[in-house]
Amino acid sequence: MVRRKSSMKSRTFTKKKYQQSVFPGIVSPIREVPAAIARPPYVPNSIQLPKAPLDVEEKVKRMRLAGKAVREVMLEVAKYIEPGIPTEELDRIAHEETIKRGAYPSTLQYHGFPKSLCSSVNEIICHGIPDSRKLVEGDICNIDITVYLDGVHGDHNETFFVGQVDQESKTLVRAAKEAMWAGITEIKPGQSTRAIGKAIQQTAESYGFSSVRDYTGHGIGEEFHTSPTILHYDTVHNNTIMQPGMTFTVEPMLTIGDYKSNIWDDDWTVITKDFSRSAQFEHTCLVSDTGVEILTLLDGEPREFSQTT
Repeated sequence: MVRRKSSMKSRTFTKKKYQQSVFPGIVSPIREVPAAIARPPYVPNSIQLPKAPLDVEEKVKRMRLAGKAVREVMLEVAKYIEPGIPTEELDRIAHEETIKRGAYPSTLQYHGFPKSLCSSVNEIICHGIPDSRKLVEGDICNIDITVYLDGVHGDHNETFFVGQVDQESKTLVRAAKEAMWAGITEIKPGQSTRAIGKAIQQTAESYGFSSVRDYTGHGIGEEFHTSPTILHYDTVHNNTIMQPGMTFTVEPMLTIGDYKSNIWDDDWTVITKDFSRSAQFEHTCLVSDTGVEILTLLDGEPREFSQTT
């Protein structure tokens, strides 16, 4: 996601003290990627020959394949999320599964990021670096994976329960998923992206939660992050008119308390200032001629919020 400074005033929250549960662990060295796998241009020492931009039809064709690949990798990682597993091990699994599909893990060496996925546990909002910390019974863990395949990126994330979690965390995760789908439902040609943010904010606040302002959805395709910026709250600045062929992410981050955040000294890990828990879901979306196509779901998977979740 892209970071954006918000000028909006913070909502007022009932004072409640939360305790920090996640601290920096040991980060292992960068994993190797076979030389035969194509790198995105930002990877150091990658060889890039000049090429013309893809036309929309070809871009979409390739993004469907990248979206399928990243969803498959996510489903593989999900099998191993349980108490006692270090997030470093989840990164290893994602790295290997990405390579198996002939893809490059997009986060690896993106502006220096050292891992093949982001793992954001409990009060970590986003961009958590996988390390030696083991998941604990009662944690919630967001896994954010992006793959680069045949010249395009597919970006997807999901929040998981680690064993049995408390009811407030269950409600938060449900609300984050519902907020994402509420935003996706607003995608259609001729509509302003403001409708996406408005639907997300309304959903978050209907549960008594807040939607993070400083990190956003983004355009995606041949570039990892590009226009349009997708804000997850209602503002007149969120005013791009959607057109067929546009591809972007919808990835709201909801917090139990205030949405304000700090960044760790690693310059990546974003943590809630009040240490309240945060949850997030994300899909890469295509504006179709009549509405929206979700590029990061497999054939047959549900494409709307399930009331039984």
